[in-house]
Amino acid sequence: MSTFAKKYVKLRKRNAAIAWEKARRNRVCYLFLLPYAILFFTFFILPMITSIFYSFTYYNILEPARFIGLQNYINLILQDDVFLTAVKNTFLIAVITGPVGYILSFGFAWFIHELPRWIRTFAVLIFYAPSISGNAYSVFQIIFRGDSYGWFNAVLMHLGIIKTPELWLTNPATIMPVLIFVILWMSMSTGFLAFVAGLQGIDRSQYEAGYVDGIRNRWQELYYITLPNMKPMLLFGAVMAITQSFNVADVPMALAGFPSTDYAAHTVVVHLFDYGYTRFEMGYASAIATLLFLVMILCNKLIQNALRRVGT
Repeated sequence: MSTFAKKYVKLRKRNAAIAWEKARRNRVCYLFLLPYAILFFTFFILPMITSIFYSFTYYNILEPARFIGLQNYINLILQDDVFLTAVKNTFLIAVITGPVGYILSFGFAWFIHELPRWIRTFAVLIFYAPSISGNAYSVFQIIFRGDSYGWFNAVLMHLGIIKTPELWLTNPATIMPVLIFVILWMSMSTGFLAFVAGLQGIDRSQYEAGYVDGIRNRWQELYYITLPNMKPMLLFGAVMAITQSFNVADVPMALAGFPSTDYAAHTVVVHLFDYGYTRFEMGYASAIATLLFLVMILCNKLIQNALRRVGT
């Protein structure tokens, strides 16, 4: 063994001994963390590992899992046309609702922050309410009904814009615009609250010092003071926005049906639901979940790297 290798091994042993000694001294702290660590491993890490394992098998719940290698992924990418349609729809929704919803959340939070306290509290409740009411989107089933009793059709017919009712939720040309509108309406979720809390936590003296140093307008104040102080909240909001935009399933299934007309509202999670809970092909569904997980991790890393440059 070379001298460099011996020094490297010795350094690794010394670092491991130091880390073990620190862990031994702080064992009480680790005991307090143990309940959360057990729950996190049981309900997050273990299901993820299990899903990755089953993605390489044929597993229909009734029979033991049978290892088939990469066959699920090959079928998914090369033979499943519905999956490719679902990928296209999911990326369309994610590209529009993710960034737009993220910007709207921050914009409304920034606007609300300037209001008096009692008005701010009421405004936060109003903006956040759609995301916490589980089936708030069901009101759009009434608005976009495909007959003359649908509110949107009734208004357009009354104004003379259309003569016959439009089938907004069954026409492949109109399903996606309606879904994107509804998803944006419900996008004020946890990220929005994080932005509100982050804005309230900024020390006001920084703004005073900024104006002394040459800041002359609100846009400079936003770029040089507000955004750098909100980096943790911006990163958290980005993760939440990406997660929500890729996990769209409830809204398309409730409004456009399952399956939707010509799969015009079929998303990756809807496809996963179809194979996992309707056909019980858990191996194939696990492959879909694994691919979705990898894409979300990649997008999160790209967004985080971009946001780390804000204000630098």
